[in-house]
Amino acid sequence: MIDQSPRIATSPDGPRLGLCCLFREEPIKFSTTTASSLGRMARWESRAKLGRLALSNALSLMSAFRFCVEHGIGCFRITSQILPLKTHPKHGYSLDELADGESIRESFQACGEFARQSGLRVCFHPDQFVVLNSPRPEVVSASLLELEYQAEVAEWVNADVINVHGGGAYGDKPKALAEFARNLSRLSPRMRSRLTVENDDRTYTPSDLLPLCRTEGIPLVYDVHHHRCNPDELTVEEATQNALTTWNREPLFHLSSPIQGWDGPTPQRHHDFIDLKDFPPSWRSMPITIEVEAKAKETAVLALNKELNPPTKVARKPRQKRKQA
Repeated sequence: MIDQSPRIATSPDGPRLGLCCLFREEPIKFSTTTASSLGRMARWESRAKLGRLALSNALSLMSAFRFCVEHGIGCFRITSQILPLKTHPKHGYSLDELADGESIRESFQACGEFARQSGLRVCFHPDQFVVLNSPRPEVVSASLLELEYQAEVAEWVNADVINVHGGGAYGDKPKALAEFARNLSRLSPRMRSRLTVENDDRTYTPSDLLPLCRTEGIPLVYDVHHHRCNPDELTVEEATQNALTTWNREPLFHLSSPIQGWDGPTPQRHHDFIDLKDFPPSWRSMPITIEVEAKAKETAVLALNKELNPPTKVARKPRQKRKQA
């Protein structure tokens, strides 16, 4: 029986870098489908397709985990569609409905055991439609369903973070955040224990979210790029220190660079790579996880890791002059 409690190996010698969901160069792919495609199939046929995709994704996830471990990448974020259309209102399903349901579960659990044994950290970041403080009850219900699905998979794969944004402000930030807090009681223990919240680039700053984090015991995933786009009275260093105090395990932060520079028209958009000037100096010695949100994916993570940890040059011995005959 696999122990399902999330545990991660800490990173005592400075930060570990994380890869987000996909690969740019490596032939590791995750498959999905569309509701319209399934709608053209008989129910048994659609369920068979979903089972094939889910099992294929579990095998790809193991390949992704192995790549990360072999290349010194310390964290992997799993795509929300790792089980395609799992919570779709018409085509959603449980694993018990799929012919290979038990094999799928066991394959994901094998990924979790590999992650645990190798010290790889695993995370989720649900899509933007997950909004816990929406004034529309049906949106909140759908959000809770999505979070619980991801918590189930997180339990299999030893993921300790399921990260969400604060949601909308709806003209009244304190009221909106109070609604967010109220809906926390609707989460299962396995979901609640993994929940984190992130400052965003337009609405909620670190100082907006820190009171919620402290009151409700929710770790703050500090996104320094978002903070630079949507600043408050805190400096990067102050926000970092405040975020650290909200964690009861290794903190996890986000890093990215603007595609057209900080003077460009849309600094919110992510660059393919990370500009080392955007890496906060204080982070270099911290035992934290930094998810690299860059479009070049593993290429960007490996490039940043090389910049942060350049190979040590071995001094060459001077050549001895030959003695003249």
